[in-house]
Amino acid sequence: MAEAHKRTLEQANAAVSRGDFEGFLVHCTEDTVWHFLGERTLRGKAEVRAWMAEAYRQPPRFEVHRMIAEGDALAALGEITLTDADGKDARFAYCDVWRFEEGKLAELRAYVVAQNG
Repeated sequence: MAEAHKRTLEQANAAVSRGDFEGFLVHCTEDTVWHFLGERTLRGKAEVRAWMAEAYRQPPRFEVHRMIAEGDALAALGEITLTDADGKDARFAYCDVWRFEEGKLAELRAYVVAQNG
């Protein structure tokens, strides 16, 4: 399962990097829940879709440094670069901890920290 979960996340991230939000969401359960620790929680594909349209004005650029999988859990550690409404890039370090159900992304706990400079 560990390798299958890694492949699923790689495919989902590749879709987002192309700006294909629906291609990402096909890898999520209908009732997916995303917890951005200390910020907000999104419940269901509709909320995730709306958040992606706002947060990802330009497709994000991912650098995944490591994926660690065990059972139904997968942690991805890396960096993501987002472009804001003014066209400026902002770089963040992140650790996304995913829980899978039946091969799909069911729950996310996202730890995201802005990088200076």
